[in-house]
Amino acid sequence: MQFIDLKSRHQLIGNMINARIQQVMEHGQFILGPEVREVEEKLAQYTGSKHCVTVSSGTDSLLIALMALGIGAGDEVITVPYTWISTAEVISLLGAKPVFVDIRPDTWNMDETLLEAAITDKTKAIMPVSIYGQCPDMDAINEIAKKYNLPVIEDAAQSFGATYKGKKSCNLSTIGSTSFFPSKPLGCYGDGGALFTNDDEMAEKFRWIRVHGQERKHHHPILGINGRMDTIQAAILLEILEVFPDEVQKREQLGKTYSAGLANIEGLETPSIGEDNTSVYAQYTILSGQRDEIQSSLKRNEIPSISYYSVPLHLQPVFENLGHKEGDFPVAEQVADQCLSLPMSPYLSQEDQAMVVGAIHSI
Repeated sequence: MQFIDLKSRHQLIGNMINARIQQVMEHGQFILGPEVREVEEKLAQYTGSKHCVTVSSGTDSLLIALMALGIGAGDEVITVPYTWISTAEVISLLGAKPVFVDIRPDTWNMDETLLEAAITDKTKAIMPVSIYGQCPDMDAINEIAKKYNLPVIEDAAQSFGATYKGKKSCNLSTIGSTSFFPSKPLGCYGDGGALFTNDDEMAEKFRWIRVHGQERKHHHPILGINGRMDTIQAAILLEILEVFPDEVQKREQLGKTYSAGLANIEGLETPSIGEDNTSVYAQYTILSGQRDEIQSSLKRNEIPSISYYSVPLHLQPVFENLGHKEGDFPVAEQVADQCLSLPMSPYLSQEDQAMVVGAIHSI
């Protein structure tokens, strides 16, 4: 059994993907070719955003978003300690300070009730994370941001395809940022990412920054990076987008099946999906004080599992300069201590899923 099945989709649509790649090989526009523009249009349409700008990775999409907002030395950006390091890493790379807000004990997303207390006169942006495929309470976050005239960047690396109050992730705030890393819900065959906005000027800045701050040939009004998505990855995404809506439905059903099968196990918590939300279950993650015993049982049955973010960001050595200690963000620390992600992909079979559930019940 695979933790994330990346092969079955290719078996399904591999011929179409190969044909798309061959078209790129024939026209030879390997950088910012016509497929890049085409996939940007389709991604924008899917999310309901006015603009989509593809970039080289999910990390670069966050970096470009911050650069477009002018974030720099002495600034603060509020985010969460329970996430992949890139969320806080890009803040620090620009000389700014990541300011952490603890997560909610139910959805494991930013606790919006703690947000306002973290805002200072140095705060320049808020960056909530849509963890494991579910969006935070974006209305509450946006309302606080509006009060202080702050932009909001949704780190939607794991939630492309999810909805909040009927709107798609990546179109819920000032800027939406996502990743197309192969294991993500919409994954390409290498690195890739995208930015979404309804602001014309912001979208133009994204386009400049991804090509070294270039407005037109040999004219660079701002600093930028080499952050372009290559044409082959765009071509691959175009074909995957054709089956993606069906994959989202399968992910939702698999999540519900897991939750039903794991209900009423003492001390085990399944994902809590808000009534205003749908999740794409980038990972199906449980919490348990018996995490190690569960993982051992799964391993005995040759079932893979992963404990993501087992050391929250405020306790990472690289962020020692922030002065945090154990106990500063108790919910994030508890989730980090007890979380375990189970095999999940749209192509997980009923038989394999039943094996996972059975192995957990057996402890």
